[in-house]
Amino acid sequence: MGALVLRIVLTSLLICLATTLAAEPDARILLMGDSMMASNRFEGQSVGDFVQAETSLPVQDRSVVGARYFYYLPLSGATGLRLPAQYHKGDWDWVVLNGGGNALLFGCGCGDCKRMMNRLISTDGKTGAIPELVATLRAGGAKVIYTGYLRNPGTSTPIKSCKPAGDELDRRLAAMASLDQGVQFLSLADLVPYGDTSYHGIDRVHPSPKGSRAIGVRISRLIAP
Repeated sequence: MGALVLRIVLTSLLICLATTLAAEPDARILLMGDSMMASNRFEGQSVGDFVQAETSLPVQDRSVVGARYFYYLPLSGATGLRLPAQYHKGDWDWVVLNGGGNALLFGCGCGDCKRMMNRLISTDGKTGAIPELVATLRAGGAKVIYTGYLRNPGTSTPIKSCKPAGDELDRRLAAMASLDQGVQFLSLADLVPYGDTSYHGIDRVHPSPKGSRAIGVRISRLIAP
């Protein structure tokens, strides 16, 4: 498990340094988040790519592999590794984002995560780093879609122990969204069919292009029904 975590961290940093976030001057959709959003960008098959294709609306994708809410490394804000720093003010109609999983995985090993979970979002969805960021996004006038994470039902995965924490995070995010009509929580817990490995990459953690497309399609249905 330790070797896997180290490999994920190193891969995240390398991809982060190698990725240039292209400007979309006419974009009205801002996409933020971690590796679930940023995966497959080099192939032009990231979640943001599919949201743009499905809605025919330009997307500014600022998601970064390895992004976390709590980062204290030098340049973590400038590189987008500190997730809230990915936001910049603009005339956004929608801000789509995910996040929190890396804090639970690297911050507490998806084990005894009560303290870390509460730092992210309280049980009622009203306080914590996630509601604070969402409040900032809403203050800018945008509607917000906050997505959950993919699951691996019926298959093995290096992060199998994270399922209980992921389920609780989903529950709290749904509670947060219920407090504001301009915020929607999009669960992805039922997206992957039982035993189907084609939605994930070879690491069984990040989405494959098929997985990114499926996520992008679900998001697009909320933006442009």
